[in-house]
Amino acid sequence: MRKLLNNLYVTTQGAYLARENETVAVRIEHETRLRVPIHTLSGIMCFGNVSCSPFLLGLCGEHDVGVAFLTEYGRFLARVQPPVSGNVLLRREQYRRADDLQESATIARSVLAGKIANGRSVLMRTAREGKDATQGDVLHKAIEALLRLSKRLENPLPLDIARATEGEAAAIYFGVFDHLITVQKEDFVFKKRTRRPPTDPVNALLSFHYTLLVHDVSSALQSVGLDPQVGFLHRDRPGRPSFALDLMEELRPMFADRQVLTLINRRQVQARDFRTGETGAVLLQDKVRKEVLVAYQKRKQEMITHPFLGEKIAIGLVPYVQSLLFARYLRGDLDGYPPFFWK
Repeated sequence: MRKLLNNLYVTTQGAYLARENETVAVRIEHETRLRVPIHTLSGIMCFGNVSCSPFLLGLCGEHDVGVAFLTEYGRFLARVQPPVSGNVLLRREQYRRADDLQESATIARSVLAGKIANGRSVLMRTAREGKDATQGDVLHKAIEALLRLSKRLENPLPLDIARATEGEAAAIYFGVFDHLITVQKEDFVFKKRTRRPPTDPVNALLSFHYTLLVHDVSSALQSVGLDPQVGFLHRDRPGRPSFALDLMEELRPMFADRQVLTLINRRQVQARDFRTGETGAVLLQDKVRKEVLVAYQKRKQEMITHPFLGEKIAIGLVPYVQSLLFARYLRGDLDGYPPFFWK
């Protein structure tokens, strides 16, 4: 099993990343503040005015470490990736199946089965823990509605119907998301999912976590030789990591949504930790952004039993394991792609 490595998140404005032998040196105002051995990293994420030397990028390429550049507030800009590795026959098989709409629909159904089941798990956790009868009734109705949609996926469906089912599930899930926020209700109100830009603190947190997750999933796919750009549920679009977005669907409830709810309900973030930009976008303040990144890394180190493998692994390895299982499916070692079901 692959070892869980760290991501290096650089948020200090004006920081410069350079190579010092086999380490990443983080320099601020010409002073080296941090050195990190390259072999301990799986990726580097640079927020805002952070630059890298070409020699460091070469070192990252040699060690299969991706480097992503984002705005100061977490909007993805670009990614520098290592040379493509893995068997070219695997990627050709991925492309062939992506061109087959029936095969794409089959894969999409598996991904959506995981997404809907994991979304139900998030709702059921709050329903079990809640003391408000009205809240519990609303959540149980949503849970039943999602269960009905999941049964629809048990039979073959055209791709457009599968995608419509995903839209219905998202509307039901986010329609009750506000009921999952049990404290700080006046400051953290969720009315609907808004992305470009996020218009409230809850959406700001969700978007930030989704950005982190798509980076992790893209890296995992590349590490097993798959192409993050060519998807099945999400169709090809220039500049969009469609396949990473596919696999991210089943992981979002556990990796992102539940983490956002924990941050709010445990008062680890508060209203004063956000500000509204000139465009109306709600943004995380610098201090809380760092705290969110620390919490995200700690979450990835927690151990779970993988439902398909039956082995204990760190949560942060789930994207890699799912990518590996998908590669095994494409090679014919598995009859179908086993989505991740969070228990």
